[in-house]
Amino acid sequence: MSKELIIALEQIEREKGISKESLVEAIEVALTTAYRKDYGASQNVLVDLNVKTGEIHVFAQKDVVELVENKFASISLEEAHQIVPEAQLGDIIKQEITPKDFGRLAAQTAKQVVFQKIKEAEREAAFQEFLDKEGEMLMGVIRRREGTTIFIDLGRAEAVLMQKEQVPGERYEINGHYRIYLSSVQQSKRGPELFVSRAHPNLVLRLFELEVPEIYEGRVEIKSIAREPGMRSKVAVSSREEKIDPVGACVGPKGVRIQAIVRELRGERIDIIRYSKDSQEFIANALSPAKITRVQLDEKARTAKVWVAPDQLSLAIGKEGQNARLAAKLTNWKIDIQSEGVK
Repeated sequence: MSKELIIALEQIEREKGISKESLVEAIEVALTTAYRKDYGASQNVLVDLNVKTGEIHVFAQKDVVELVENKFASISLEEAHQIVPEAQLGDIIKQEITPKDFGRLAAQTAKQVVFQKIKEAEREAAFQEFLDKEGEMLMGVIRRREGTTIFIDLGRAEAVLMQKEQVPGERYEINGHYRIYLSSVQQSKRGPELFVSRAHPNLVLRLFELEVPEIYEGRVEIKSIAREPGMRSKVAVSSREEKIDPVGACVGPKGVRIQAIVRELRGERIDIIRYSKDSQEFIANALSPAKITRVQLDEKARTAKVWVAPDQLSLAIGKEGQNARLAAKLTNWKIDIQSEGVK
């Protein structure tokens, strides 16, 4: 080994952010293991890498004793004095035992250790990068599928889209670009494990933040979202400024903003609901597009009885109960819809 190794370690420190000290320590540990494997494991071995010259030396650490019973673990006082003149009984001394052909093994081992350290550093950097993006919306490219699981390329890492996080009926084409919600980031030996979703309600939230400047700036707030992926979502919005119409801001001029979101969700219908602190009003709004006659609340049971005109009943309930179900999720009230005239 030579100073070229130290120069290489210093370059790695600058470019990869891996400290030279940690690399040297890892190389010494690896060389100790390699020596014991190739030259015998019975000795108490210490490998030293000189951080200035790059030279590597192997030492056997031995106890200074009166009577040597194990030549690999101990040394007589007389022999010890030849190495360290002032050695005394009970001391531990280092005796160099560097093999003549150790250089080739050292070079190979150092290369492997450095490569492994770089890989570990890259995995850690990727993990930290995506950990900071947990809960965000990302753009990815579908690369492959295994059974019902889809794998998405996010650049520095691959994300997993499980079947339960896919939108029923949505087609996922190889090499297709999709916006996905990063729901979970976990560390593993192979690097970060990223779990993403196309079905999560927060994907809708992030799309509104992307398309509606007033939401991104905090002037319009999304209060709640109820979603049945691929079918329909209801989004409750309110304004923090009187002059801003929250529903109009979300729809956009000629519906351009909401249309962009619907396209990204492959045609999923979206109802934008005006939020109200008044629960009766909010429940009535949530059942849109049906027109509600009156709402009666049971605060203790958190249930709401809602009356509609007979011709509005099927609209209020929705196909297979979807409109009423989403309204209940959106408002967090149990809703009982009745036609006027029914007691």
